[in-house]
Amino acid sequence: MNDQTKSPCCGPDCCPPTSESKPQVNADTVRDHVRAGYSAIATGGGWSAMQESVTSTDPAGSSCCSPAGGCCGPVTFSPDQLAKAIGYDADELAGSVEEANLGLSCGNPTALASLKTGEVVIDLGSGGGFDCFLAGPKVGPNGRVIGVDMTPDMLSLARKNTAMYRERTGLDNVEFRLGEIENLPVADASVDVVISNCVLNLSPDKPRVWAEIARVLKPGGRVAVSDLALRRELPDAVKADVEALVGCVAGAVLIDEIRDALVDLGFDRITLNEKPEYIDAMGGFQDPLYARIASSLPSGTRMSDFVTSLDIAAVKPCGTSCCC
Repeated sequence: MNDQTKSPCCGPDCCPPTSESKPQVNADTVRDHVRAGYSAIATGGGWSAMQESVTSTDPAGSSCCSPAGGCCGPVTFSPDQLAKAIGYDADELAGSVEEANLGLSCGNPTALASLKTGEVVIDLGSGGGFDCFLAGPKVGPNGRVIGVDMTPDMLSLARKNTAMYRERTGLDNVEFRLGEIENLPVADASVDVVISNCVLNLSPDKPRVWAEIARVLKPGGRVAVSDLALRRELPDAVKADVEALVGCVAGAVLIDEIRDALVDLGFDRITLNEKPEYIDAMGGFQDPLYARIASSLPSGTRMSDFVTSLDIAAVKPCGTSCCC
């Protein structure tokens, strides 16, 4: 994503979204929109490619705020700029596979995970492989990193990037599997750590995702997820916006809902750490999607009143019959 000039019109007078113009969609349609959007990112290399895809698959996408209307224009930040703004350090970025960073992060789950050598890690919604390639050296040659993504084009990109990862690190410990995060292609109790970066909010069945996480983790296994979450409910117009869904905002749920899901599944040592840096960064970069969402919020409020980046950490209990 190269820096590009943003068109000036993104205010409420230009393109007021309405709940009537963007109807709610069912679970399969949600997955279709998400898959189409992220396929466009994988093949087009950036967020503006996704915007064009959403416009073409969304019947209401011909409004003035769509890319076809020319109102809001492309994004205005690079993947490295965003990564630095939300907590990736220069050494991590210098050692990463550049083509794997698509600017889709809202936190740094590999730092949150405190990975150890020999561990097995699964990344839910692994995209181009960015966090997998950062995790690989941390778990070392005796460890394993498994990326799971439901978008074939993302999987192809990640597997292409794997060759560069092997060349740079000398390691062959990262693999990518096609699958939905609601139905992980991983055996029961086979994973030490589950990571994910700004993906769980995209799922139309989040309780199923958390149940799958619990299933694949070993006793004593850890959750280290960065995601977007809500401090308060979004207006209906935003929740019904398909581009806002693919952009990781409209599908986010309340922080308390995340906590309740973890508690219901019996997780221990649950910590939910709000990090407003992501929302501030997107506002600072004048991202068109975020500008449009902000224009739909009640007067006197701002994005960070509703949405936050959230670091989610938890541990699966060992049970009474094991030590871990």
